[in-house]
Amino acid sequence: MKKSDKSRYPELQSALKELKSYFIYAGLFSAAVNILMLVPVIYMLQIYNRVVSSGSLSTLTMLTLLMVALLAAMGGFEWVRSMILIGASNRLELVLRRRVSDASFRRALITGGTISNSQAYSDLSSLRQFLTGNGLFAFFDAPWFPVYVGVMFLFHFWFGVAAIIAGIVMVALAYLNEKLTNNKLQEANTIAGQLINQINGSLRNAEVIAAMGMTDDIRARQEKRSDEILNLQTTASRSAGVVSNLSKSIRLIMQSLLLGLGALLALKQEISPGMMIAGSLLLGRALAPIDILVATWKGFTVARAQYDRLGSLLEQIPQEPDSMDLPRPEGRLTAEQVVVVPPGSRVAVVKGLTLELQPGDALGIVGPSASGKSSFARALLGIWPCSNGKVRLDGADINSWKRSELGPYIGYLPQDIELFDGSISENICRFGQMNPDEIVAAARLAGVHDMILQFPKGYDTIIGGSGGTLSGGQRQRIGLARAVYGAPKLLVLDEPNSNLDDQGEKELVEAILRIKAHGSTIIIITHRTKVLQVVDKILVMKEGQGVILGPRDQVLASLMAPMQAQQGAAS
Repeated sequence: MKKSDKSRYPELQSALKELKSYFIYAGLFSAAVNILMLVPVIYMLQIYNRVVSSGSLSTLTMLTLLMVALLAAMGGFEWVRSMILIGASNRLELVLRRRVSDASFRRALITGGTISNSQAYSDLSSLRQFLTGNGLFAFFDAPWFPVYVGVMFLFHFWFGVAAIIAGIVMVALAYLNEKLTNNKLQEANTIAGQLINQINGSLRNAEVIAAMGMTDDIRARQEKRSDEILNLQTTASRSAGVVSNLSKSIRLIMQSLLLGLGALLALKQEISPGMMIAGSLLLGRALAPIDILVATWKGFTVARAQYDRLGSLLEQIPQEPDSMDLPRPEGRLTAEQVVVVPPGSRVAVVKGLTLELQPGDALGIVGPSASGKSSFARALLGIWPCSNGKVRLDGADINSWKRSELGPYIGYLPQDIELFDGSISENICRFGQMNPDEIVAAARLAGVHDMILQFPKGYDTIIGGSGGTLSGGQRQRIGLARAVYGAPKLLVLDEPNSNLDDQGEKELVEAILRIKAHGSTIIIITHRTKVLQVVDKILVMKEGQGVILGPRDQVLASLMAPMQAQQGAAS
């Protein structure tokens, strides 16, 4: 059953309710502006009916001064209204910014980055800008159309009838504009989001694309999507252009016809010549907001799509309820029949794994590629939810911890090292409050202090999102320093030696021994056996299941036995 408009997207509805006072004041100032819009019409009537007939210069002077003062006040009211709506737009972003950021980040974890998670930030920014656009001003002015029509009825009955007919035609054009453009623009926006994902992926893999000569094929694929977007937007823009120009033409035609009607009525002496011109001006003013709405309908369509996307995001990723603060973890980690299904997949890659680690234990996880090692690590960290079973840290479900509170006690070095725009010191301290002593301590613990000092600006060296000019091994070791910053109680290292040479691997082993001495619970995923000399236990995984789990020497011996037997048979 489809939800009613009132019950859809309650969080967005709540955010808009916080803007209620802004909209009320904007409506009051709009009322003042629209009432004062009658001043030029009244001024013209008085000029025709009083000044021209009487020839009184003093009356003309006083009317002119009053007109100038009132229109100046109207300009001030319009400026205040714009300031109110700017304040409303800023308030909307302040209310939703953190929530949208949190929801986008959590969706990235759930989907594994398969959805463009930056879209929500763009939608929020665009909605904020929409609140200060001409379309919204016209929205506040359009309800005054009946008032202007009422005044025109006071001038003459046929003036009022003509205004109603013109208004119906303009509204019909607005509806036609909606029908002709809405679906095409929404489809274009959907394809544009997919194209952005493709472009971002190709930019991340520019070296691979260039090396293997894939540039032209990738570009052709993207251009095909771009052409689809271009065709949809062009069709929508052409339709909107036709309707918009038709709307302007009809408004001018109706004003001119009303002028002719006024001349006819004036010749019959049913109205004064002043009313003839004033009626035409009044009709133009009455139709102007509707004309603007027709011209800016694309903005309303886009804003509605942005509103729906934001509302859908906040509905899919509900706000996490407040939970009681848990005590500082000691590092006791248990997995109870854990089953993991990667985001966007329906196939379990970890199938019923169980283990227990005490504070200070070091576990090595080995196994062939695609055996579920990294997926299991993500579940242990609470990055991916368990489809079944539980991961517990100090007896508490890992997902019951507040991530902001648990984060300082967690260290993670993923396979793909991502360093962020900023200095080396900022990256190591995780962009939190800088403590030079702890930053250096983490660097020394990871064995990169001397390496960092060799850079021209040492710890203040600026690096980019991809690590700047750092080599893969240097990025990996700085990533290790970030992981061990603050002496975390749980440390997960996924292929920490993949970019290291023999000397780097030796230094890594020494670094892990130093970290272990601090009492951290360590999990190391690796394909290379040298680093396994620092672990206490080894878990062998195959096809998502734990094949062997036991003390290091015992597991290594069981793994070597078949190889030794095979070599013996061959000899």
